[in-house]
Amino acid sequence: MTPAKRQNFERLLNPRHIAFVGGADAVVAVGETRRAGFQGQMWVVNPKRDTLAGIACVPQLEDLPEAPDAVFLAIPAAAVSDAVRRLAQMGAGGIVCYSAGFGEAHAAGRALEEDVRAALGDMVLIGPNCYGLINYIGKSALWPFAHGGSCPGYGAAIITQSGMFSSDITMSQRSLPMAYMMSVGNQADLGLTELVDLLCDREEVRAIGLHIEGLSDVPAFERVSLKALQAGKPIVALKTGRSAIGQSLTLSHTGSLAGSNELYEALFARTGIISVTNPSQFLETLKYLCVVGAPDGKEVLGFTCSGGGATMLADHGEAIGLRFAGFDATAQDVLADLLPPIATVSNPLDYTTPIWGQPEHTRPVFAKALELAQAQATVLVQDYPAPGLDETEQLYLNDGLAFAEAAAKTGVPAAICATIPENMGAHIREAFLARGVAPMQGIHETLNAIRDAVWWSTARKRISSAAPKPLILAASPIHTRILSEAAAKDRLADAGFPVPAGRQVPGEELASAARDFAYPAVLKMMGPALAHKTEAGAVALNLSCPDALLKAADDMRDAVARYSDQAVTDSFLVEPMAAPPLAELVVGIRHDAQFGLAMTLGSGGVLVELVGDAVSLLLPAIPEDIEDALNGLRVARLLEGFRGQPTADKNAVVAALCALADFAIAHVDEIAEIEINPLFVYEKGVMAVDALIQTCEP
Repeated sequence: MTPAKRQNFERLLNPRHIAFVGGADAVVAVGETRRAGFQGQMWVVNPKRDTLAGIACVPQLEDLPEAPDAVFLAIPAAAVSDAVRRLAQMGAGGIVCYSAGFGEAHAAGRALEEDVRAALGDMVLIGPNCYGLINYIGKSALWPFAHGGSCPGYGAAIITQSGMFSSDITMSQRSLPMAYMMSVGNQADLGLTELVDLLCDREEVRAIGLHIEGLSDVPAFERVSLKALQAGKPIVALKTGRSAIGQSLTLSHTGSLAGSNELYEALFARTGIISVTNPSQFLETLKYLCVVGAPDGKEVLGFTCSGGGATMLADHGEAIGLRFAGFDATAQDVLADLLPPIATVSNPLDYTTPIWGQPEHTRPVFAKALELAQAQATVLVQDYPAPGLDETEQLYLNDGLAFAEAAAKTGVPAAICATIPENMGAHIREAFLARGVAPMQGIHETLNAIRDAVWWSTARKRISSAAPKPLILAASPIHTRILSEAAAKDRLADAGFPVPAGRQVPGEELASAARDFAYPAVLKMMGPALAHKTEAGAVALNLSCPDALLKAADDMRDAVARYSDQAVTDSFLVEPMAAPPLAELVVGIRHDAQFGLAMTLGSGGVLVELVGDAVSLLLPAIPEDIEDALNGLRVARLLEGFRGQPTADKNAVVAALCALADFAIAHVDEIAEIEINPLFVYEKGVMAVDALIQTCEP
């Protein structure tokens, strides 16, 4: 982005004056600008009215007193490009284009959108087909519907690809501190990537929330995401939509295991982006990060005034990997002296009702427990009474404020959460926000937010110490060719990857080969229509002698013919039977048009798609990332001496996977896809028992 466009973005974000161009929609936008508290000048351009929303109209853009810093444009799509061109000639700063009927609608709209983009010059534009922006910090809005939201001087910058969802967020009863809200629509100029780049340097932005339907430039998004990570600004992403991306290579099992969503998750993991799956978690995670930041570790200290609440905390915390460490004997004695006799010293700590609402008693408990526990995060569970039933509200608040005071003295990130999300009124949430405590809504949402904040903190350190190399993109192949398994294994062997010592022979030479071979043996028919040989009956295992091998060849011809007459060939691969492994993996590397090279690891064998135990990561990747991916699989337990079995040398497995990744990277323009299924894992190494390679053809 040019310096001139960056300067014009500042004008759009913090305008001295705003021009509204249009009719009824402009009336609403003027009202929302006033609602935001805007104190600058407002002008209206409308050739058919004398006044609009109490503001005198001018008939055309050139009649404005000066070039506006910001423009809200709500006119028919066909007239937009001309208006944009005239505004650019005047030297306007930026535009929110609410108008619809562009690329989202039809081919003619796409052409109109290109005209708008070409007319911008140094101006910036949000939209078209968007709701626009709200600046909670600077008190301005270019927004077409009633909006809510509040700002204590800092907050989240939220960028969405959905106008209605952005409006819903502003109306949420969550007390999420908000700095900026932006609905980007068609992203003809400024989109998710550009806005992350522009906003992550701003001190008032403590976290960035993204609603993502799709990305047009994954490498550019990766770069700005790493910039935000380096700047200490967590990104929380809610990815929606399951449309196919890029060319689908479906011959391999891993092609079906690594769809677009899996690649998005790989991108998020690679860049330290917190991925959430629902709007409530999206808002609660942003709230936690904005108010208290990211804890350095998983040790949590919980407080409740209910045994049930303590159990709920412990149950979900343990399920998601948080730790509620108990107190040692000395700490138990100290805390027991501060608690009623009926209390049991534990973590989570139920401080019991005899001292409930009495801060002279609860404050020392909170303070001493925080001192002794040395936790990295703390949470108090409180559900407040509904309006009309609030005679005990002050007792709850007494404990909540005592907890806030104790946490502030220790500096431990602190949250007060309601078991039921709606059981905390706005005035209570605001009281805690004012004291630097995150008012969280829902036990699961709270603990998930803590877990994800800890993950972000760890990921930032890891990624900052070894930043990912840029993604590798190559032209998508128009045509591909499947190598025979024998040829694929030859390529892998040349790259130093372990494969069985086999030989491919025509049928007429099978008898002589059978006499020379070691047993037990494996026989496979080779052919372009036999990518999945097991389904076709083109594999015979555990052949004990030459006669058994020759008979298996005859039976195989019949079986494959029943599968497909066109699949039958007279070419066979003979190999020694591999020893039983500790575990079977599936490993695939394929090229995606948007994400580049992606590696998928999973539980291997014939049940790979049924089991679905798989994880994807984008290449290039460092060995530590590949090891983390491997450890995240359920099958990884088999590599760790499961039920008395030997332990696999994980370093050797990771080294082999790194070598395979390096091979794919070195031949990115030649090889479209590699799959090894199964990859046998042994105590001292690995073996590619079956392999599929697709090459790019001109």
